[in-house]
Amino acid sequence: MKPTVLQILPELDCGGVERGTVDIAAELVRRGHRSMVVSGSGRLVSQLVSDGSEHINLPVGKKSIFSAATLIPKLHKLFKAQSIDIIHARSRLPAWLAYLAWKKLDQNNRPAFITTVHGPYSVNRYSKIMTSGERIIAVSEYIKDYIVANYPDVDEKKIEVVHRGISKNDYPYKYTPPEEWLNNWKTQYSELNDKFIITLPGRITRWKGHNDFIEIINKAINSGLNVHGLIAGGADPEKQKYLQELKSIIAKNNMTDNFTFLGHRDDMKNVMSISNIVLSLAKIPEAFGRTALEALFLGVPVIAYDHGGAAEVLASIFPEGKAKPLSIDSVLALINQFYQTMPNVPDKPCFTLDEMLDKTISVYNSFN
Repeated sequence: MKPTVLQILPELDCGGVERGTVDIAAELVRRGHRSMVVSGSGRLVSQLVSDGSEHINLPVGKKSIFSAATLIPKLHKLFKAQSIDIIHARSRLPAWLAYLAWKKLDQNNRPAFITTVHGPYSVNRYSKIMTSGERIIAVSEYIKDYIVANYPDVDEKKIEVVHRGISKNDYPYKYTPPEEWLNNWKTQYSELNDKFIITLPGRITRWKGHNDFIEIINKAINSGLNVHGLIAGGADPEKQKYLQELKSIIAKNNMTDNFTFLGHRDDMKNVMSISNIVLSLAKIPEAFGRTALEALFLGVPVIAYDHGGAAEVLASIFPEGKAKPLSIDSVLALINQFYQTMPNVPDKPCFTLDEMLDKTISVYNSFN
């Protein structure tokens, strides 16, 4: 009989962790497993349920002693009553709650406990829970190295690298947006017509490299390149001050006509596909580098700081786009090179959604 798998995370709103959870849940159902997800609410709950999984709405992302005292017994009862075979914890607080409930079960008859380390969390006892799984999934070689370096007591043999994956159907090679979208785009953003478009996707936050982006575009224009900078991503309420800071820097440099702030977009595939280059300028190494992969799948050249998960993506698909970490001059040199002769991005069958699904479910099945 195929195992019942329960994934647990704070909520099912938006983000890579949430998307991965829903993808895995749908694949489990397709393969005849019973799939359950414990989380708070969110925009992806309806998709999860329509794909055939069960959703248990519990505030496992809410940090409070009262919540913990209430939720641990609830999870213990749930694990026991539903005959869960595998618990997959994807975030620190839910992992702690699930682990403490799991420990109360009969040691000889309790589910397997798996964790996924989605990022380079601060190194402390609270984060260590993510290395307490009987198997540990790391979303990149960079994250595996982080675990080994910071938690030397963890058995390296327990760690399985499962890169996050993207569907080739969702991001087809050499994709062109619908004609209606293109017409609307050209009308709404007429300032981009006949420009060489360089896009920085991502939420407005300091570590995403927006300050570097502004300086890069500024220097590129001053060197004679006919470029325009697209900043594609929204700013959370607490980041509004930083957003205004960026706009102020642009205004002081008389560059207002050379940048467009798109805000949050639900059509990033279209935006990236009409870009000449997509940049990834994270100041802190990212765990994986999904945005870089999405652009490369579409056939759009990417220039990224050569660190973290983005470095692994570029090394496998488009090494020509690797820039020295935190070096604006290194990025500028590549922009100049691509501006003169646009390189071809190869269509390579790596980092696919199918590969991620197969490897994750293989980890589940290793407990059979």
